[in-house]
Amino acid sequence: MKRVLIVSYYWPPSGGIAVLRCLKFAKYLRRYGWEPVIFTAENAHYPTLDTSNDKDLPENLEIIRQPIWEPYAWYKKFMGKPADENVNNVFYTDEAEGGWKHELAVWVRSNFFIPDSRATWIRGSVNRILEYLKDNPVDAILSDGPPHSNTRIATLVSRATGLPWLADFQDPWTQVDYYQMLNLTDRARKKHERQEQEAFRQASLITIVSPSWKTDLENIGARNVRVLYWGYDPDDFNGLQREAHQKFTLTHLGIMGHDRNPEVLFRAIAQLKKEVPGFADDFELRLYGQVDHRVKLAIESYGISAQTNFAGTVTRRQALQETLDSHLLLLLLNQQDNAAGRIPGKFFEYLAARRPILTFGPADGNVADIMARTDSGCTFGYDTEPARVAEYLREAHQSFRRGGTVELDRKVIKEYSHPRLVKQLAGWLNEIAA
Repeated sequence: MKRVLIVSYYWPPSGGIAVLRCLKFAKYLRRYGWEPVIFTAENAHYPTLDTSNDKDLPENLEIIRQPIWEPYAWYKKFMGKPADENVNNVFYTDEAEGGWKHELAVWVRSNFFIPDSRATWIRGSVNRILEYLKDNPVDAILSDGPPHSNTRIATLVSRATGLPWLADFQDPWTQVDYYQMLNLTDRARKKHERQEQEAFRQASLITIVSPSWKTDLENIGARNVRVLYWGYDPDDFNGLQREAHQKFTLTHLGIMGHDRNPEVLFRAIAQLKKEVPGFADDFELRLYGQVDHRVKLAIESYGISAQTNFAGTVTRRQALQETLDSHLLLLLLNQQDNAAGRIPGKFFEYLAARRPILTFGPADGNVADIMARTDSGCTFGYDTEPARVAEYLREAHQSFRRGGTVELDRKVIKEYSHPRLVKQLAGWLNEIAA
C-alpha cells in the first residue's frame, strides 16, 4: 500500500469543522490503496475540543506530533481576557469596541506571523519531517490549509525531497475574505504573495473546495487545480433520529460574524410577528456558536430577542441532531468579493439532513447552483426586500401549521459523500505518484 504524509494542524481532539477535512481523508484512504501518516501539532490551541471525532480515527494510524507555540496566551493576557476564552478568530469580537489593544494585536499578528499565527511551527516541523523521512519513506505529501503554515511546511519539504505534493485548500490564501482585514505593510504583503506563488510552483496538484475559487486560483498563477468539495459522511448520521422541535425552528450553526449579519431576515421575522397571528409564539431562531455583538444588537433593535435562542457551543453530534430536528436551516455566506465560491462544510451536512435551507449569499454563487440542482431551498441576497423573505417564511410556517416538517428527497446529494470524494482524491494521489 502506498503511503501519504498528511500535514494538518487540525486533528483530534480539535472540534469544529476544519478538523474534518483531513480526518475524513484519513478515514477512507485505505479503501483506495493509500496508508495515511499524520503530521500534526502537539498542545495546539484549538478553539473547541470534541472527543467524538475519535470514532473516525483509523486503527493503528501513525501520528507524528510536533510541539507548537501560539500567540493566543499572550494575546489573552495582553487583552485581559480569561485564560479559557476562545480568541482564535481575531476578527470576530463580542465586545462593543475592540480598542487600541485589539488593533495592535491584529497588526502584530498580521505582520510578524506569516502566513498565520502558527508560523513559529514551520521550521521545527520541516526539520522533524525531513528526519522522519530518512527512515520512513512516503510516496506523496498532502497538506491542507488554512492555516497556510501547513502549506508552507509542505512547500519546503517537497522542495527538499522532490516528493510529489497535493496542496489542498479549504480556503484560498491571499484571496480569502479576511485577508483584506489584515493591516499589512508592503513588506508583509509581498511575503504572503511570494510564499503563495512558491506553493503554486512546487505543488504537483492543487485541490480547492469550489469551482469559483478554482478559477480565482488559476487567475493568479496556480496550475493543475481540481475541485474537491467538502462533502458529508453518512456514518455521522448513524443512530440519529429526527425529533422535530415543537416550535417552528430556523437554526444557524457556526460563527455569525459582522459580515454575515442578515438584517433583512430579522426585519422579515419582525414583520411576520406583526402580521401573522401566533407567529411570535410559534417561531424560534436558534443560533449555535459565536455571534458577533453587532448581530446581537441588530436582533435587539428589530424586536425579536424573545424569538431568538443564543444556544452556545455544542458537540458535533448535537449539531447534527439539531440539523435533523429543525424545520429550516440557515446558511449565511460572507459579504465579501469571493463569496460566490464559498461553500461551507456544514452546507453538505445541511443537505444530508434533508431539511429546507434558507441561504443568504450571491444568487450566482456555487452554493446557489447546488441548491438549485438539489431543489433544497431558497437563496436570497442580503439586499433582498424583506417582504420576499417574509413570504418564504410565511409559506414555510403555514406548512408547519398544517403538518409539521417538510422532508426533501435528494438522491443527487450522494455525489457529495466522503467515500466518493476520497476515492477521487486517491485517484489524484495515484496520478502524481505514478
